[in-house]
Amino acid sequence: MKRLGPALAVRDFRLWWLALIGMDISLQMLEVAIGWEVYTQHHNVLDLGWIGLAEFVPMFVLALPAGHLADRFPRRLVFAASLLVGVGVGVGLAVLSGAGDTTLAPYLALAVGAGITMALGTPAARAMPPTLVSAELLPSAMTLRSIATQMGQVVGPALGGLLYASSPVLVYLLAAGTCLLAAGCVIAIKPQPAAEAMGRDARAPNLESVLEGLRFVGRTQILLGAILLDLLAVLFGGAVALLPVFASTILHVGPTGLGILRAAPAVGALLAAAILTRRPLLRHAGRTLLTVVALYGASMIVFGLSRSYLLSLIALGVSGFVDLFSMNIRATIVALATPDRLRGRVGAVEMVFISASNQLGAFESGLAASLIGVVPAVVGGGAVTILLALGWSRAFPDLAHVDRMQDIEPAPTAGLESAGAAAGL
Repeated sequence: MKRLGPALAVRDFRLWWLALIGMDISLQMLEVAIGWEVYTQHHNVLDLGWIGLAEFVPMFVLALPAGHLADRFPRRLVFAASLLVGVGVGVGLAVLSGAGDTTLAPYLALAVGAGITMALGTPAARAMPPTLVSAELLPSAMTLRSIATQMGQVVGPALGGLLYASSPVLVYLLAAGTCLLAAGCVIAIKPQPAAEAMGRDARAPNLESVLEGLRFVGRTQILLGAILLDLLAVLFGGAVALLPVFASTILHVGPTGLGILRAAPAVGALLAAAILTRRPLLRHAGRTLLTVVALYGASMIVFGLSRSYLLSLIALGVSGFVDLFSMNIRATIVALATPDRLRGRVGAVEMVFISASNQLGAFESGLAASLIGVVPAVVGGGAVTILLALGWSRAFPDLAHVDRMQDIEPAPTAGLESAGAAAGL
């Protein structure tokens, strides 16, 4: 295992990494199983949208308070508590499915629980690595964090789809058990009172502090352009929420095929991560960002029009491949253009707009599919994404003109200085 990265030689980081994989796998298993079960019960695409919205609302409402919670209390305990919520969600879904209940409301309530698990656990989990490894090992730790996330997105949907064919109850119970093991890993991490005390903030949540981060993003065009482009691309171009429809009525591949479809973007993303690890992006970052977003939209059009399972898998794999490039560029720009004293607040803003956009995009996809049809919704969303990428250079020229990302410097925290100064252009 240590061959994956030197940070895994550190016991506590290794436990944290295994817990992160467990959380991601279990949540992905729950998502694929809930979507398939709800759709097969009523064959209503709008129900998939409601499930996505139910997962989105906790992320939107709790993201900023959860960040403050992770700064006030020991992060390992906050992370562990969120995983125990996930255990409850999995057990509740197993009971619900075993009883044969086809009412939508209980599934929506438990989908909210899955959203709460993600909203509470993510800020605390992502804040832990700097307290677990030395500064020299931090780059390795961040790479391993990305690998853990992609592993969860590959293994979770594939495993959930495969086991669902035997029993949905088995999927839910396995997800609950995985969350429980992950919580055990987190609790086994040795308490670090000095690090935890440094990370604590005894002050109550401050609206002015949150608004300062929002204002900074709003006036720093290079940040606003990168975050907003990612948000809109996922919002309009995503098709993950509609995959049960494609698997069931268009491609006819069943729950096992659905799990493989869900995993395909993550496989493409892992390939892109391997390439970026060996050949980092050195030049033309802004132009590359707009290009990969346009390619993402094009891959969604191909997927929407495809009637071949293999072509659909390839299209989804390409979408994950180019999306990883987009995420890498955006994350680097956010880290470099944000001054240290605002990184927490800007990170919270990014989490709300980017992480939660997946669930909000699921609602948009379900709503659009119910109004104009599944295929037109996916194809139209891909076309809108391409148009956004083509017009973004006019709306955010400073972002489009970014060349070497290492030339980006932190933007001023006062006044209305242009983002061009932030990019060192």
